[in-house]
Amino acid sequence: MADSKREIERKYEATAETRLPDLSRVAGVSAVAHRGVTELDAVYYDTEDLRLAAGSLTLRRRTGGSDAGWHLKFPVASGIRDEFQEPLSDTLPRSLAGLLRSRVRRSELVPVVRLRTARDVHHLLDAEGALLAEVSNDTVRAERLTGGSATAAWTEIEVELADDGDPAFLDAVERPLRKAGVRPSASPSKLARALAETAPELKRDNGADEKAGELTAGDHVLAYIRHQNEAIVALDPAVRRDLPDSVHQMRVATRRLRSAMRTYRRILDRGVTDPIGGELKWLAAELGIDRDQEVLDARLRARLDALPGTLILGPVRGRLRIWSAARRGGSRRRTVGVLDGKRYLVLLERLDALLAAPPLLPAASRAPEQELSRAVLKEYERLATRVGHALELPPGHDRDLALHDARKAAKRARYAAEAARPVLGKPAKRFAKRMKALQTLLGDHQDSVVARDALRNLAVQAHAAGESAFTWGLLYGREEASAAAGERELPEVWKRASRPRLRAALEG
Repeated sequence: MADSKREIERKYEATAETRLPDLSRVAGVSAVAHRGVTELDAVYYDTEDLRLAAGSLTLRRRTGGSDAGWHLKFPVASGIRDEFQEPLSDTLPRSLAGLLRSRVRRSELVPVVRLRTARDVHHLLDAEGALLAEVSNDTVRAERLTGGSATAAWTEIEVELADDGDPAFLDAVERPLRKAGVRPSASPSKLARALAETAPELKRDNGADEKAGELTAGDHVLAYIRHQNEAIVALDPAVRRDLPDSVHQMRVATRRLRSAMRTYRRILDRGVTDPIGGELKWLAAELGIDRDQEVLDARLRARLDALPGTLILGPVRGRLRIWSAARRGGSRRRTVGVLDGKRYLVLLERLDALLAAPPLLPAASRAPEQELSRAVLKEYERLATRVGHALELPPGHDRDLALHDARKAAKRARYAAEAARPVLGKPAKRFAKRMKALQTLLGDHQDSVVARDALRNLAVQAHAAGESAFTWGLLYGREEASAAAGERELPEVWKRASRPRLRAALEG
């Protein structure tokens, strides 16, 4: 993986005549060291249709300065980006290409803008000579490399916080800058400004009809699907970097997307969406290998930590650690392999094609309230049937399977309500909240089923190795008791989730 750091900076409008105010009076600053002028030459890359720029990503190959090389930046928040660096090379390094794969797909990356910058650098130092922030007065010349050869030029001031610095320090630096008449830049990055100021002029058809009127049921469903699709694309690099909760969030977006296609089948033609839904099911299952192991590891560790030391007999922690590492390592490699595979790329392209030419059915043109409410209530009916069936069964294997099916139905009902919330408002929010509570209870029950299976296997391994299986059996019993408690709680949770007034509110 490429070297990375978090970049926290602020940009300000300036002119050739702008001079930096005296920053030595900023609280915490003991000295301002002038580091001279550096010439930077950067070529920025993107697809022909500027997909990276659309996502506020920047990819450049820069020479000059102390950090010459390939730089890839992902937005985190206003003024905050995660930057990945690789040494200079003629071609894009593989590590950076992987982080861009979900956006670039099989398209070619081409040079789009060249920026040549004369950077006049000052360092703000504390009493011990440590760097607090770097202040740069940049004179920029931009040249468009695709879609024409337009140029632009400007001057800006950039203040970048030192690694591990306190972001509040930037507020202190900004005060004297504002007093000197310097104002924050309207552009989030040099690339954004260069693209805007060198963009070719587009002719507008004044006779074109603008879309007017109220949003339809189809508009709302497509907006939800588009949002989940964008989430999958945006989370891809986070999964590759193994960031906390990234696999879970990507899997949730995948499931929400598939659920919406199934729930709103009166809106979208199933002849088109069902094959895509099948591929989304495959992706969710592949992501689940890693996510399920992550959840299981955390659960078993928590159960073990809750035991008194006197009840932990044998090398229990060591066996659990080795078992978890072996299973998680394999699932991790498999997840990245899926994201690098052709099948995944084809799925992303099919989703783009669906949104570009949505297979709308007649109901899509109708007012959204009735259509979306109807779909949510239908999901509730499916859930009610499954819960009723599960409650009729005696405790055991068959009931465990039925409760798992009910959990999936609860999740689908919740997602349906969440998708309808922009239209149905608070009733959909309350309904989704009740579905989530039910889903959580049933999810914990299923996690207990999976944990008991793992604990039995660990006990068998321990016994075969001549170790005591006492602790594993004790943990198994506690999981069994936890599942039984959840089953006793289920009727009351279902009673709250199935109140008629919740459904009546959805009908308006």
